[in-house]
Amino acid sequence: MSKKNVRNLALDVLVDIEKKRAYSHLSLHYTIETNKLSPQDVALLTELVYGTIQRRDTLDYYLQPFIKGKIEHWVRMLLRMSLYQMIYLDRIPDRAVLFEAVEIAKRRGHRGIASLVNGVLRSIQRQGVRSFDEVKDDLERLAVATSHPLWLVRRWVEQFGWDETKRMCETNNLPPEQTARVNTTRATVEEVIARLKQEDIDAVPSSVVPEGIKMTNGNAAKTNVFHEGLITIQDESSMLVAYALSPNETDVVLDCCAAPGGKTTHIAERMNGRGRVVALDIHDHKVNLIEQQAKRLHLSNIEAKQLDSRQAYTQFHDETFDRILVDAPCSGLGVIRRKPEIKYAKNETDVAQLADIQLDILRAVAPLLKRGGTLVYSTCTVDREENEQVIAKFLHEHPQYERDETLASRLPSSVAPYVHDGMLQLLPHYVCSDGFFIATLKRKVK
Repeated sequence: MSKKNVRNLALDVLVDIEKKRAYSHLSLHYTIETNKLSPQDVALLTELVYGTIQRRDTLDYYLQPFIKGKIEHWVRMLLRMSLYQMIYLDRIPDRAVLFEAVEIAKRRGHRGIASLVNGVLRSIQRQGVRSFDEVKDDLERLAVATSHPLWLVRRWVEQFGWDETKRMCETNNLPPEQTARVNTTRATVEEVIARLKQEDIDAVPSSVVPEGIKMTNGNAAKTNVFHEGLITIQDESSMLVAYALSPNETDVVLDCCAAPGGKTTHIAERMNGRGRVVALDIHDHKVNLIEQQAKRLHLSNIEAKQLDSRQAYTQFHDETFDRILVDAPCSGLGVIRRKPEIKYAKNETDVAQLADIQLDILRAVAPLLKRGGTLVYSTCTVDREENEQVIAKFLHEHPQYERDETLASRLPSSVAPYVHDGMLQLLPHYVCSDGFFIATLKRKVK
């Protein structure tokens, strides 16, 4: 397929994401699968889509002086995508970008639109883009320069300070790395790296988690290594959850919000396929995903059920489980590198509503843990209202629970220094992973 058609497909995906609130990774996956793209075309398509979304507000800031009046939605998308290539992609010459943009404008619109697109891009080429120094407010300037909503930048500065926020915003605009977890019940890290090499994929051991690997090219999910159940695609930060939970082979474990099953299967692997892992999810089709993962990985100790974890007490007696994982639904503000549209889709009301749901789940499952048992709460967000504040409220209401101060001793040495008061908060720039939160609590024996 020509690069021209790839740009056309990229524009379709961008319009789909912004107009229909589609998820970038799902829309991209569908487009790649239905168009039988070559690896080079997949790489360009992915770069154009993620890059344009990641830099949306910055691109609009640059475009604003050159656009007079209202323009159609897809035309703005085309201008953003074209400008992204001109500013951020060195290997594509401006003339090629301009030519393709005008051709797409002609095909989708009419001569007038093509002329407008040509005029805007040529003016930018001649005059250059304006400086961020024109934005006088520090917070606003950081928001525009890193393309993060102002409310989010302000909130993060309040929670983490200026320097951490700046680094987090900058890291969120870097391309995500593909990492995987080796199924150590069936292969070693070295064996898997060698097998991937045979399939033309280069991988190196993770510097964060012992059973993790990092791919430097290709798509590991397309390999025989994946289909044979030797690896699971998973971010290094979420691999830490099974370490925090640290189940024994004889344990009965509850995973409350389990789909698509990455953490569930890791827990089951850590138990060497023994014991019992009960995995709940509210959606039937997602329960099927968990079952498919378990089958692919040859794990027989997982029992998946469709159930809202807030209703778990209707199915299980008090003090049934040795360990419970609540990997709670959250705002996802730690995974902006992987799903850049999240930063524009969420707002402060969403965060508050999610914190209420998270607390409700914890309250509902708390009686199901045995005395002396471990409860792990995790999210893929960095927001304190969903993390530390949820834990503080839960502990205030449940004096039979306490913080587990031994968490750091169970985690890999790469992240142990980031543990405070039985809680781990990873920001994206700490170990170049997703932003992630883990808290461990113990139910008192008496």
